[in-house]
Amino acid sequence: MRSERSTRDVMERRKLNPRNELDVSRWVDDELAALGPEREWQPDEHRGLVLLREPREMLNGRGRRWTWVIVGAMATCLSLMATPVTRAFAQRCLSACISGTGWVRQILTAGIAGPIPSNVYIKPENRPIAPDFTLNDSSGKPLRLSELHGSVVLLNFWATWCAPCRIEIPMLIGFQQAYRDSNFVVLGVALDEDGWSVVRPYADAKKINYPVVVADDRIADRFGGLKAVPTTLIIDRQGRIAATHIGLCQKSEYEGDIKAVLNE
Repeated sequence: MRSERSTRDVMERRKLNPRNELDVSRWVDDELAALGPEREWQPDEHRGLVLLREPREMLNGRGRRWTWVIVGAMATCLSLMATPVTRAFAQRCLSACISGTGWVRQILTAGIAGPIPSNVYIKPENRPIAPDFTLNDSSGKPLRLSELHGSVVLLNFWATWCAPCRIEIPMLIGFQQAYRDSNFVVLGVALDEDGWSVVRPYADAKKINYPVVVADDRIADRFGGLKAVPTTLIIDRQGRIAATHIGLCQKSEYEGDIKAVLNE
């Protein structure tokens, strides 16, 4: 909305009629011409294609589809470089496509590089201590969070009525199976008001292989109150919160944090 107002203001100052296609086209050409690149800059198509080729050949599935999206964007940018007027704009587009920032790098390296810590990962020196609690597991045995010090804990607040929680459970079962020999444990904290009467049969039906306890809002309040379920915390060996994920997350986000904390 703001950019539209700015465009209209420029047109008004230049006495352009926004309904006149010729005027609008001329204005666009003038604005692009003002973005002319520095004379010494030349596009490096070879470097861009080399950066793209190896990841593209190794990707499969969803990563490959995303790569072709980026390929199309890069092809468009390279075609724009043919004219001096649009070269500066194209340079910015191409830089965005092959830069090493954020999601582009993750897409290009999907299935190639190992998981990396998520953007909610907290450096050890800045981590708060996780609030302690004691709750009974499905067998009635008391389980105290602080007794798990020395292990990396994935603490998952969930509920049987929560659809995203149901999606995550097979993933958490997989984490427990994959990392159980590395001093790692998943701990599920169910927030169902009906307690074990609904949680126990649900856990049995899903064949959950990690300990589950049932809590209420008092436990949630110790963690500052929960904005949503699922909410998942990665707790390091010293009992400090290393990452907090709110809502349904991708497996790679969890796994990146798990591996980062296990390797500390």
